[in-house]
Amino acid sequence: MKVLALGAAGAMGAAAVDTAARLLGVERIVIADRDGQAAAAVARRFADARVPVSARPLDVTDALALRNALVQVDLVLNTVGPYYRFGRTVLAAAIDTGTHYLDICDDWEPTVDMLGLDDRARAAGVCAIVGMGASPGISNLLAALAAAELDTVLDAYTAWPVDVPGAGGGEESLLADGQPTAAAIHWMQQSSGSISAVTAGRVVAQRPLRPVELTLPGGRHGTAYTIGHPEPITLQRSLKPVGDAANLMVVTPSTLAYLEMLRRDIDAGRLTNEAAARELARPTLARIARSVPTALRTRGPGNLPPFFAALSGRRAGREYRVLAHLDPSVAGGIDKLFGDMERATGIPLALGMSQVIDGCARRPGVHPPEAVIDAPRFFADLGREFGGGSPVVIEREPVG
Repeated sequence: MKVLALGAAGAMGAAAVDTAARLLGVERIVIADRDGQAAAAVARRFADARVPVSARPLDVTDALALRNALVQVDLVLNTVGPYYRFGRTVLAAAIDTGTHYLDICDDWEPTVDMLGLDDRARAAGVCAIVGMGASPGISNLLAALAAAELDTVLDAYTAWPVDVPGAGGGEESLLADGQPTAAAIHWMQQSSGSISAVTAGRVVAQRPLRPVELTLPGGRHGTAYTIGHPEPITLQRSLKPVGDAANLMVVTPSTLAYLEMLRRDIDAGRLTNEAAARELARPTLARIARSVPTALRTRGPGNLPPFFAALSGRRAGREYRVLAHLDPSVAGGIDKLFGDMERATGIPLALGMSQVIDGCARRPGVHPPEAVIDAPRFFADLGREFGGGSPVVIEREPVG
């Protein structure tokens, strides 16, 4: 297939191209970006790739240019954000041109909008997979593996690390040239206002940063905190939990308390998301002081793993807890994946694409990853990226 990598002059898109260029079934890759020079610079990095990699300038707000680029390829990898502005637009154009589609959308609002295009995609014979990154993406597929251990699902939680072992980033991931990154601004948006979660099997609006106390197999116990993300919405559709579902941050009490101060100021109109992102990257002494009382009464992550899916439910009439997480010992490096969020997001995008290319996941419609991606195969492929076997550990224990 011929592949259009939209926004691949950016780090996550470039990481996807790096993996995609080595996959069977890829005939050529076109890197398209509003910054044509940056796209050309990335393309030059793949001069010795197995397949031709070229570049073209493209602004996705130019509807005609976008359609012209899409009709020349079979599949598009969309890493152009923010998705609340561009996700539905690019997906709709891909459907109209009969182009298969994958993205790394981690906004729950545009995820709902894009899932609403399912009928159009089915009619056009287009397979679209929304949220094929780390979280969502890897997280959804861990949940799918855990759900396979159960007959019915009660609660479903996915979680990712902030500042505990296994987390990446730091100030360098929050600022670029002294300005807050899009990822940092997005984090503030999803830490404030209201978010979507699942209660008693129904999608509801909640405030973010709510504590969720977890007891998991293997004697693990701790508290994580809710954050706005697509996982609870898509898992509610695919796994049909009858209890609660949420996406969680595994975070230390001091950072959670600082986020809580920022949330209150955003909600009160004292800070914009951009200003809050800047203060998160470079905390002020005054706000740190304000957050100390909250930190002292905030429960910590205990011994929770950094990145996981945790489900509860019933199997053969008995209640179980199931934990699916990544094994840090595989290939001596899978744990380092989440210290590099560009690769942690871009590699899954390319591996998901490979299942569309060979037909394994090529089902018409708009889908979350867990609905069409073969999870065991995906994790086997992910392990091979690091020179080892499947990096997933699944633990199940009865309740009571």
